[in-house]
Amino acid sequence: MKALLSRQAGGPETLTLEDVADPAPGPGQVLIAMRACGLNFPDALLIRDLYQLRPPRPFSPGGEVAGIVVDVGREVTHVRAGDRVLAMPGLGGLATRVVADAAMCVKIPAAMSFEHGAALLVTYGTVHYGLSRRARIRAGESLLVLGAGGGIGLAAVELGRACGARVIAAASTQAKVDAALARGASTGFVYPTGEAAGDGRQLAQLFKLHCGAQGVDVVCDPVGGVYAEAALRSMAWGGRYLVIGFAAGDIPRIPLNLPLLKGCDIQGVLYGAHAQRDPAAVKVEIGELLALYAEGAIQPHISARFPLSQGGAAIAAIASRQALGKLVVVNEE
Repeated sequence: MKALLSRQAGGPETLTLEDVADPAPGPGQVLIAMRACGLNFPDALLIRDLYQLRPPRPFSPGGEVAGIVVDVGREVTHVRAGDRVLAMPGLGGLATRVVADAAMCVKIPAAMSFEHGAALLVTYGTVHYGLSRRARIRAGESLLVLGAGGGIGLAAVELGRACGARVIAAASTQAKVDAALARGASTGFVYPTGEAAGDGRQLAQLFKLHCGAQGVDVVCDPVGGVYAEAALRSMAWGGRYLVIGFAAGDIPRIPLNLPLLKGCDIQGVLYGAHAQRDPAAVKVEIGELLALYAEGAIQPHISARFPLSQGGAAIAAIASRQALGKLVVVNEE
């Protein structure tokens, strides 16, 4: 089989496409012929050794895939060879054959494309867990989404709308805000980037202008950096702030007097750890997502497709924050 491998720490240009031996599924595992692999910001960090996990090399990035089951290991009964599935292997997705734990492998309906299947788990799964289980968002509440044009951001817009929330989309360009508005955001605004972003207090004025005098009930933040404090200063009493990632590059230092004064919660949303600790709950959540997809309430926005040989270019686009929605690598062998 072919795999795009990271053999040394570095950028996407260090990845090499190589012929390697086909893997075999162990007990409780599934072997999948990859048809599509969804990429996410952590993939860009993993290959540079900048993520919280550092897998031994060589490894293939790519944490979510969709394809056809080739073989199953012992004790696997809910899927079999020939089934169309989505899975979250965590690693190894950028390869023509992928092994995943059966607990994170689910059959997909005939109406769902492999590309949509590969773009569902990490972004929508993360946001669904954050909004429904962590923040427990309610209809009529307000939701501020940072990075609203990215994969997590657009998923948050759609899921927030599906929950009956009033969604405020914030992003770095008007094109990204427009994409969020097209997906159901009630309103949106562009925030400055780089040196123009200034300090958190200046940004807070901009955020408060768009969030209203009462503040925002829930914040979905995959961006971090200077935007985090600004968003926190814009929260309503009793609000919930979801920490999802740090696409801006900097892990923010939050003054703890802010959650004290606002009576709000700062909640971490680490979907991979949630999946490992409570796979039964994740199965229920995936079922809820598939139901929302069947209803047409959610649909991944895939802005670009890449062949396996150009998987590094896809990761580069995500790392530079150029991607709108999701990027997927496709394998048509």
